[in-house]
Amino acid sequence: MILQESGENYLEMILVLQKKNGNVRSIDIANAFEFTKASVSRAMSILKKENLILMEPNGTIRLTETGLARANGVLERHLTLNQHLESLGVSAETAEKDACRIEHIISPETFAAIKAQVKKQ
Repeated sequence: MILQESGENYLEMILVLQKKNGNVRSIDIANAFEFTKASVSRAMSILKKENLILMEPNGTIRLTETGLARANGVLERHLTLNQHLESLGVSAETAEKDACRIEHIISPETFAAIKAQVKKQ
């Protein structure tokens, strides 16, 4: 399944919020992204349909095994790219923004090379 950049961003945010707060609800995601609840609700229905999240009756959102794997991959790319860009002298703010975009389009080969370089640092 090909997941759009926005879907990957949602999975990554769910993971980050889950690590930070324990439980995640749609309102938490809406607040984090400064999106409307309606936009988040639509995105959650797509992620649920793709079996990437589960919606509990109390409104809690949980990543499925597949969703967690995808979210961890996106987060790893983001953090690694951010670290690499900062090591090159890119400002923290620019590195964060660029890593957030690059994480979705980088090839596995290029990412593996950057990851190996970051580990050497």
